[in-house]
Amino acid sequence: MFYRDPNNWVLTIFWNSLYTAFFLLPLGINLPTPFFIIAIILGLVNIVKPGRKYVLDNKALLLFPIYFVIMALSLIYTDNIPDGIDLLQRSLSLLFFPIIFLFVKEDASTVKKLFDFLLLGLLVSFFINFCFAGYDVSRVVKDNIASFEFSLEGVAQLLSALNSGWDHFIGVEFSKLVNPSYVSLYILLVLSYYLKNKLQSRGQMLVVIILFLYLFLLASIAAYLILIIMCLLLIFNISDKSQKYTMMIVFILGFIVFLKNPRVFDFYSNVTDLNNTAEIDNTTIEKSRLLTWDASVQLIMEAPFFGYGIGDTNDVLIERYKELDYFQNFNFKYNAHNQFLQAFLQMGIFGFGVLVNIFIILAMRMNRSRNEFAVFLILLISLFFESMLVRFNGIVFFSIIIPLLLKKRSILSSTIIRNESSK
Repeated sequence: MFYRDPNNWVLTIFWNSLYTAFFLLPLGINLPTPFFIIAIILGLVNIVKPGRKYVLDNKALLLFPIYFVIMALSLIYTDNIPDGIDLLQRSLSLLFFPIIFLFVKEDASTVKKLFDFLLLGLLVSFFINFCFAGYDVSRVVKDNIASFEFSLEGVAQLLSALNSGWDHFIGVEFSKLVNPSYVSLYILLVLSYYLKNKLQSRGQMLVVIILFLYLFLLASIAAYLILIIMCLLLIFNISDKSQKYTMMIVFILGFIVFLKNPRVFDFYSNVTDLNNTAEIDNTTIEKSRLLTWDASVQLIMEAPFFGYGIGDTNDVLIERYKELDYFQNFNFKYNAHNQFLQAFLQMGIFGFGVLVNIFIILAMRMNRSRNEFAVFLILLISLFFESMLVRFNGIVFFSIIIPLLLKKRSILSSTIIRNESSK
């Protein structure tokens, strides 16, 4: 299952470090970090080995180092240098991995193993989270049974405790290892990669069912939106009309099941009455995100060209929350929760322009099939709901997956991917 090249121990350790890191991504924030560092070091060693011919192909990958350089230049006009340097250190993979993939030789089977290990990590994380949630519920039930009195009121209290135990299986309470938004992104990309082919065994069907259940329990509204688009694209790609109608019925039934998630029922009420922001209790997660975007746009209008620097962006956002009486946003020190707004705040029109260009080129490369377009939408929409390039897990994931997608031959196909300069 691991990568083996008896003639090149550097690439062997490089790919196996990436495989291990991808397995650990859904299991903890800090666990994969050492393996990504090893992969970066050995990837750079592979570049500088004697006799290499440097022919730059896939020049779109150089947009990532340019983005990193603009981040570094923003330190010139930022006051909070320590925070800026900290973010710059976390973003080193944006500089190194795209350059490494200009010279590393890989084929479709090698890249497929990245998704295989990520899938394995997702399955392990699901069962770990499920056990944690089950343990939490058992403690609640045990405490109520210990004080249980056989009466109408006692039965009502026990049933209420069992009902509240459901909260341990939803959203952040369920995903204790990694933020649900990141896990949802991993699941969607794995699904898009494997669902491009027909399921050929009961085991594969079981894995897909577990991943859908995992998505349901993570309760990410953005992930639900992406999943709906993915399913529709896959259904419209079916040529047989009877099979298409059957899948549409299954889709509608599944859609109804996902609507039964309490987080979906609460979503509409949570984003209404935006003017009621004076009290912390009135500001839900959804409201906080909309208020964050409002504050971010106001600040962008005041400094559209250069932004505020990567060190000061969060500071000026928090100060604006205070001025606008967005108390929950202020107390929790929320970032922009939108990577495009975050980039605009950090580096102005220049950093924003580079980020948008990356996705324009990606859109052009991803127009070969509905499956590839679904992958593009997953990545794009996820950036609209989270500042993915702020946390290390998001930074390193995007600095590997997007450069591989930007290859002139897609990693989503079964064709061989080669760099001519790798010999």
